[in-house]
Amino acid sequence: MDEALLRSLTPGVLAVLVRRGADFAAAEDAVQDALVEAIRVWPADPPRDPKGWLVTVAWRRFLDATRADAARRRREDLVDEEPPPGPVPAVDDTLQLYFLCAHPSLTPSSAVALTLRAVGGLTTRQIAQAYLVPEATMAQRISRAKRTVSGVRFDQPGDVATVLRVLYLVFNEGYSGDVDLAAEAIRLTRQLAAAIDHPEVAGLLALMLLHHARRAARTAPDGALVPLAEQDRGRWDTTLIAEGIEILQAALARDRLGEFQAQAAIAALHADAPTAGETDWVQIVEWYDELARLTDSPVVRLNRAVAVGEADGPRAGLAALAGLDDSLPRYAAVAAYLHERDGDLATAARLYAEAARMAPNLAERDHLTRQAARLNARRGR
Repeated sequence: MDEALLRSLTPGVLAVLVRRGADFAAAEDAVQDALVEAIRVWPADPPRDPKGWLVTVAWRRFLDATRADAARRRREDLVDEEPPPGPVPAVDDTLQLYFLCAHPSLTPSSAVALTLRAVGGLTTRQIAQAYLVPEATMAQRISRAKRTVSGVRFDQPGDVATVLRVLYLVFNEGYSGDVDLAAEAIRLTRQLAAAIDHPEVAGLLALMLLHHARRAARTAPDGALVPLAEQDRGRWDTTLIAEGIEILQAALARDRLGEFQAQAAIAALHADAPTAGETDWVQIVEWYDELARLTDSPVVRLNRAVAVGEADGPRAGLAALAGLDDSLPRYAAVAAYLHERDGDLATAARLYAEAARMAPNLAERDHLTRQAARLNARRGR
């Protein structure tokens, strides 16, 4: 069973049901039922038109659920509207569905969570990690969002800022390797950039391209993570880097700075350095200052502490770290790195081991465990 195919078809099938009058929550349930049926049936009897098959089965499941409702007259109308069998036009509904999920009746955070779960294919756990909240809290938020949009008309699409936030989080989760959605997020952001003349859309596209350009160098052949400073820059995609920098420069020239443009500027400075030692850390700190002003994000300040440590020395980095909450994700890893650079190997080894226990994925956990073991071996010599 090709799970990637099912995942790619899901947004379009969901969009068809919503356009035909299904409320969002019921449509999502029907699509999930159709996916389960596809997993059962397709291995022995694959359809010639997978999307058309899913639309037909999902619509029938929706109608079955609707018939169990009290609104019989509406159910009879919906039966008459059942789509005929046959091929479904190859229309990409995914980006439209992102906008529909960013409904004005939802808060931006709820709209993002709902879209990531329903369209992006992320699990509740992954979304909770991205928002730094417990999984149970995020599950409640998504459930409330579904109840809010249940029965509303999806004729008032949400704003661009919410859609950008969703695309960015989908890309980040795909880029981590846990769910491979990075290329899909880039594709949708390219579509959005072609449709909307907006500097932050351009900034997000530039940021994605600059990060994606380094993807091949991020892991060793055995799957181990390779830190930025140790990556083989010859494996970076220079075509994507050039495109990302060109898009970013055009966006910055409009003098309407936003957080995605600031992040892209930081990524561009990394991409532009011939070697790790030639990275312009002073400029990177200045861009982090701009980014912190725009977002007031503790994660931004955590990353800024690393840049300060590179620009002004590890003790300056540790001083920048001191004002942050030590429960932040990757705080222990950053503190370990700065302590190692400052020569405190015992503290660094302890913090690397602590960071490994809290790592969000196996590759990161293994990398941090190896860092701790390396320092402990050095101390034992």
